[in-house]
Amino acid sequence: MRKLIVWNLMTLDGYFEGEKPWDIDFHSLAWGPELEAISESFDQEGDLLVFGRRTYEGMAAYWPTAEESGKTKDSMNSIAKIAVSRTMKEAEWNNTRVVSDPVSELRKLKQEKGKTIFIFGSAELAASLMKEGLIDEIRLCIVPVLLGKGNPLFKTADEQTELRLIDSTTTAKGAVILRYEPRNLS
Repeated sequence: MRKLIVWNLMTLDGYFEGEKPWDIDFHSLAWGPELEAISESFDQEGDLLVFGRRTYEGMAAYWPTAEESGKTKDSMNSIAKIAVSRTMKEAEWNNTRVVSDPVSELRKLKQEKGKTIFIFGSAELAASLMKEGLIDEIRLCIVPVLLGKGNPLFKTADEQTELRLIDSTTTAKGAVILRYEPRNLS
């Protein structure tokens, strides 16, 4: 059975982007050898990325023409991707398909053989999948900054979700990488 893992960077006060979409300059405060190694290892652990529509559009606009070169860019452009949207009809970024019902699709995909499925960004999608008990793990890099306002990573929920800490690591830049699993897995 495949795992579904949410991976995000967020500020200490809980934002994964600033007030405007793709306002993620705070990532540079945490970026260093540890996060670079994680980025370069996603394709070893995973074989599928899932994005909500807005995150997909931002990633698809950046990665195909990114100035950086290397393993992360190559991996992002070649790995299989799902764009979750009820309005998009097709996706132009390499190796991407559009899915309108992520709950049933991911339930099915988790039962198949394969590597880990990752969700990057996509806070609303992650919240809806958490509510359905589909998230197996949450990985966070807490960036040592208080942004003050922005888009919160964790959305309002109908009930409390208890988490169990699996691992924690501190980076040279003072960021903390946390791994949790929800206790109420279905």
